[in-house]
Amino acid sequence: MSKPGHDQGAYSIRCEWGPTGAAEVGATYAVVVDVLSFTTTLTVALDRGIEVFPYRWKDSRATEHALRHGATLAIGRFEALAGTDARHVSLSPASLAEVEGIERLVLPSPNGSTIATALAGAGTTVLGACLRNAPAVARWLAPRIGEGASVVLVPAGERWPDDTLRPAVEDLWGAGAIVESLQLLGFDDCSPEARVALAAWQAASLPDDLLDCASGRELVEAGFTADVEISAVHDVSEVVPLLDGESFRDATRPSGPPRLRRV
Repeated sequence: MSKPGHDQGAYSIRCEWGPTGAAEVGATYAVVVDVLSFTTTLTVALDRGIEVFPYRWKDSRATEHALRHGATLAIGRFEALAGTDARHVSLSPASLAEVEGIERLVLPSPNGSTIATALAGAGTTVLGACLRNAPAVARWLAPRIGEGASVVLVPAGERWPDDTLRPAVEDLWGAGAIVESLQLLGFDDCSPEARVALAAWQAASLPDDLLDCASGRELVEAGFTADVEISAVHDVSEVVPLLDGESFRDATRPSGPPRLRRV
């Protein structure tokens, strides 16, 4: 149970870090933000018409889960880099940019995917957002907030070697981008934590800051510059990833054939 005040319950737009924060700050909707790279990869996948099943990181049952759903299991980014088969799909959003023939994807990740899975298991309605689709997610949330719903933005963060949370500035920017779009739509009932996310976003300079922040430099140095560049683009996707049962679907397209879109 959260301590008094930690739930930010006086505000309809809230913000708290990581898996523990997400569990402590309840809301009608939880928006997981993992810019580098789970929610960016998720958004790219849905833009390509691919159904995405989040899954816990390093869970030996992931292969069985993929088989049960007739899905492709994404492999680790560095495992894909070391492999000889260029067709491997991984947590890298660039690996999905031109993918063909994949309809369902099990996408484990240590942060965003794990948080989304845990929140859904606790009964929370979960959305995914990144810089590419932040305004679209805000537009979807706005009428629901107007009807009395609350939302907690969950910057996923990264992990230090001892597995403690490392707040990652890019995820704070992603949360702030949603706050900015909500404010432009007339919704300004923000907790101080949400307003700090907004200030961080408005201070960012893209794509340079994403390429030069700690998480970005780590990927660039490992050869994944394209992933950072894809993740740095703001407001280019209309998809709203909604975790419906075990998989994410685009909440703006409840039915009909998938669209195939180049990134």
